Amino acid sequence: MISFEDFILEDSGPIYMQIIRHVKQGIAAGSIGSQEEVPSRRALSALLGVNPNTIQKAYHMLEEEGVITSRSGAKSYTCVDEQTVDRIRRELLDSDTKLWVKAMKQLGVSKEEAYALAEKVWEA
Repeated sequence: MISFEDFILEDSGPIYMQIIRHVKQGIAAGSIGSQEEVPSRRALSALLGVNPNTIQKAYHMLEEEGVITSRSGAKSYTCVDEQTVDRIRRELLDSDTKLWVKAMKQLGVSKEEAYALAEKVWEA
């Protein structure tokens, strides 16, 4: 079953988007595979202390993307193949890189300084 024990609610961004990102990061990192059980909406709502409708919205969006599959009255499971994992990984990398580059530009950091910083952090 997908674990949400290390999930931390952040102040920025809608909770349902944070839940979606948590699932996608697990898939991209390989810690969540195909056919893993997804916590019930009620159980996850209680665990995170959020409205069940928030969980429903996140699950619905994951279903629309084909990341999870649900049947009425039955358990939900992830349904990812190699192509889906690659798509999710590219999506997350692109999104995170754009945010980082935007932050560097707003701080007036040159491309060379940003590359040097990235290398320093990577090696740490």
